[in-house]
Amino acid sequence: MTEPTFAKQYDVVIIGGGAAGLSAATTLGRSLRSVLVVDDGAPRNAPADGVHNLLGSDGMPPRELVRAGRAEAEQYGVRFVSGRVAAVTPGFRIELVDGFRTRARRVVVATGVTDVLPDVPGLAEQWGRGVVHCPYCHGWEVRGKRIGVLLTSPMQLHQVHLFRQLSEHVTVFAGDPAMIDEEARALLRARGIRIRPEAIASVESANGVVTGVRTSSGEDVELDAIVVASVVEARIGFLDGVGLAAADLVVDGLRIGSQLPASTMGATSVPGLWAAGNVTQPMATVVASAAAGQMVGAQVNAELAMEDARAAAQQ
Repeated sequence: MTEPTFAKQYDVVIIGGGAAGLSAATTLGRSLRSVLVVDDGAPRNAPADGVHNLLGSDGMPPRELVRAGRAEAEQYGVRFVSGRVAAVTPGFRIELVDGFRTRARRVVVATGVTDVLPDVPGLAEQWGRGVVHCPYCHGWEVRGKRIGVLLTSPMQLHQVHLFRQLSEHVTVFAGDPAMIDEEARALLRARGIRIRPEAIASVESANGVVTGVRTSSGEDVELDAIVVASVVEARIGFLDGVGLAAADLVVDGLRIGSQLPASTMGATSVPGLWAAGNVTQPMATVVASAAAGQMVGAQVNAELAMEDARAAAQQ
């Protein structure tokens, strides 16, 4: 339902209230811009126990980081509304699923991505805890433990060596042995990484903790953590009305997801519509996303300042 105390138009509407969106909001709020943040309360990293490599806040729970960031932005007059955007249409009219409507002079998209996981029973339930993907986000927490890698593409082999840096007990479950050529196989063996030709049929847990996997051959293997590579899909379906669509993210000839195309400064092909964080850089960590949000906030404010100056000169 429309909240009557909200303005009909803002200088900037930011879609997404994670690290990138909150950083952009704070930067714009400190510049005395009227800002509204629309957030659906579903941050990508919500399942994780803590955010890492974030200077001064290492280990802070993701939702606590969002709460603190939101409180900081509110100090500078930034407004928030809970909900999911249904559509952005020309003239930067923003409509939420629940019917809330407003307009903006500029829009910042910071909705992030959705992680699409391999279809393995028991895997999704442990995502962000016993099932991990990033050695820099979760590696310290699984150091020295028994780690199994669910190999889904040859490109993932670099991930295996990064986790081997953290533990001597790494096993690769190839499923399709053709994904590992002779050179790659030699490198794995040189590092003492075990190679199993079976796929992982299911992830086994007890009392909320990963205990191992069951292979496609029916064998139970005891493990403490499972490494996977998700497919990352940009959350931008609501931008169809302004002609923006996700582009395939391809690395070494393999599609690993999608992203919203944008310049290094965050400008999209639609003038006045900017993007920051994982939605345009799916591999960015929290600290990188926050930095991108700050940069985009500064760019948007500068653009608006020049627009304000030109409008004043015409009076």
